[in-house]
Amino acid sequence: MNININEIKNGMTIIIDGKLCLIEEFQHVKPGKGSAFMKMKLRNLRTGSLVEETYNTNIKIEKARVERLPMQYLYSMGDSYVFMNTETYEQLELPESKIADQVKFLKEGLDITISMYDGEMLGVQLPEKVEYEIVETSEAVKGNTTNNATKDAKIETGHTVKVPLFISQGEKVLISTQDGKYAGRA
Repeated sequence: MNININEIKNGMTIIIDGKLCLIEEFQHVKPGKGSAFMKMKLRNLRTGSLVEETYNTNIKIEKARVERLPMQYLYSMGDSYVFMNTETYEQLELPESKIADQVKFLKEGLDITISMYDGEMLGVQLPEKVEYEIVETSEAVKGNTTNNATKDAKIETGHTVKVPLFISQGEKVLISTQDGKYAGRA
């Protein structure tokens, strides 16, 4: 579907110059002399790169229809991860290479969203914060009272995170999936 460039919005997915892009930010510029133009920050959904482009305001662009499917992580099978669509109960198997950054946060039963375009998987969106159980951690060192003192703790997925000294094995904590940091007790 072609739309006028003046109809764009932040978060819209478009195809421009043959690339599938997400509009992160845009600005309509009308200089004192000359014609108006549109400055856009575009994220290429296939490569993840961010570019700034400038376009005339009289061009038409193609709006891309990206599906966001509600999925649930079921289990891993070697280098593949199996997800189930929570609406149709269809299963989808993805190779580790497609979800490399998110693997450390996947636990059975976790609800996620998968973005698809024309049958091509673009990405996996995890919840902002997820509750995990601490399966292994060292004891706090007596007398270590520095500000924001932390220690390593292994969560149920096998990923190691830094947690405050008062957190012990068996406790449930919230971890931010954006940066992998401790976000509080559950």
